Amino acid sequence: MSAQLKPLKNKLIQQLSTIYQDITLKQPIDDIADALIDIMQLTSEIEPPTPFTNHWSETDIILITYGDSVIKTGQAPLQTLKNFLDKNIKDTINSVHILPFFPYSSDDGFSVIDYSSVNESLGSWQDITEISQNYQLMSDLVINHCSSRSAWFDNFIKGEGQGHDFFFTAQLDDDLSNVVRPRTSPLLKEVVTGQGQKFVWCTFSHDQVDFDFRNPEVLKAFTSIIRQYLDSGVKIFRFDAIAFLWKIVGRDCINLPQTHEVVRLLRTLIESADPKAIIITETNIPNTQNLTYFGNANEAHGIYNFSLPPLLINTLLTGNCTHLKRWLMSMPPSQDGTMYFNFIASHDGIGLRPAEGLLNDSELDNLVQTIESFGGKISWRTSDQGEQKAYEMNIALYDALQGTVKGKDEWNFERFICAHAIMFALEGVPGIYIHSMLGTQNDYNKLANTHNNRSINRHRWDDDELESTLANTDLHHGKVLSTLKSLLNTRIKQPAFHPNATQFTLHLGLQLFGFWRQSQNRKQSMFCVSNISDKPVALPLSELNLIVTEAWVELISGDKVTVLTEEIMLSPYQTVWISNK
Repeated sequence: MSAQLKPLKNKLIQQLSTIYQDITLKQPIDDIADALIDIMQLTSEIEPPTPFTNHWSETDIILITYGDSVIKTGQAPLQTLKNFLDKNIKDTINSVHILPFFPYSSDDGFSVIDYSSVNESLGSWQDITEISQNYQLMSDLVINHCSSRSAWFDNFIKGEGQGHDFFFTAQLDDDLSNVVRPRTSPLLKEVVTGQGQKFVWCTFSHDQVDFDFRNPEVLKAFTSIIRQYLDSGVKIFRFDAIAFLWKIVGRDCINLPQTHEVVRLLRTLIESADPKAIIITETNIPNTQNLTYFGNANEAHGIYNFSLPPLLINTLLTGNCTHLKRWLMSMPPSQDGTMYFNFIASHDGIGLRPAEGLLNDSELDNLVQTIESFGGKISWRTSDQGEQKAYEMNIALYDALQGTVKGKDEWNFERFICAHAIMFALEGVPGIYIHSMLGTQNDYNKLANTHNNRSINRHRWDDDELESTLANTDLHHGKVLSTLKSLLNTRIKQPAFHPNATQFTLHLGLQLFGFWRQSQNRKQSMFCVSNISDKPVALPLSELNLIVTEAWVELISGDKVTVLTEEIMLSPYQTVWISNK
């Protein structure tokens, strides 16, 4: 082994020793480290990563979409998607998260049958690579579980071949009472194998069987998958359901130390292969637990800001920003080399676990009831005490904001734009769901066909229908797209909106939510203030402490701010970005 690789190998040995310290292995740690280096095709030419380096800027925006969110007869959906991207967002959004594009058996892609193939109904690896040439590509690594119809699980049933020892099993009399799960289905699934009756662990569903990472062969298999994804143009890895990865019977089996160390090890391998590739952990858990996935800037580069969606939606539905402001003040600044991944809508529902401890039970109940009154559905989980609790709210974001706790009103569009204006300005990298860009509403037909609550927000647009819809000025869809693009085009030009730029919370009362951003070179100051109520509210500029020697402008409208002692009257749900540059 070359001298350049020895520090890497030593680091891997240390990480592997931590992961497997309580496991009797069939293979020496030293050999496992060599195997991982070989699988990742790492040579003496590797570039050691520079710690605390930001691989992102204010220009980075990530669009979240399924490979078939837009379809066209006679054309592979991935090609249709690329055409949609090139036509509608290329000059505004530079990154795209294509949700699982592999063969699958359930859960709209998250029950993967084959990690090495592209779903033929979507297209090919060539289509994926072509998208990656024009956009930073983000892909899921569905690492906690796979489909019960996968070849690996077939081999588990047969008791031979790759996969025969890949899955976690337990006994019916094991104490599993402490296991934390986001589902109410039975944890264990009985299967008859060539070696007799076994009970496989299924965190999410009986079609999604959990891997056993106590076996290093599972780690090697996923290292090979990562290598293939890198070669196909993937730059951003979304570690799906990573918090549940490691299991120990008798424990809660969430956020275990071994899970964190696996993330750190995979980061070591990924950034050794590509120093600019990044990891974002999908950890839909209470906020304080979520923050631990940063490690010491040596674990995830980014974490999903899961508390933002329920808190921001609650703010706009109640017209009171108290909880959102309190949460924002409590959030630690992301140190260099880490960033928050901000979003307010996605292919999943609006998770409520990240709001626990931030909203009380009465407030959560009120939020849930309001969303239900707007046509949304609620998914449930079993709490630590065995109670049924709301896990997520399933609804298209446009419909979620069609009114307040008082009922529906005329401010749907304005409230929706306000939500995004806030999200775009916050510390972190924004992720925007394709159906938010298009103002898509609840899809009740798809919900009726699938009986899956999440389908309500997973509409599939016909390309021709979409084009005519966007062109129809009597509908809101085209206006949503143009307004959000305008905001984003403004955002990407502002150094104060760098994901790691300074942020301080402003105190402007209950109806005005605001914060101050400052560019890393301290030359640009940005005051971002939103009226989160359905009534006009005055913003006294004197409370912003605008420096009198600077020339101030409101960037969204383009209006100059000249009299610093006056008030600006903000219309319901109006946002202002007041900048000195």
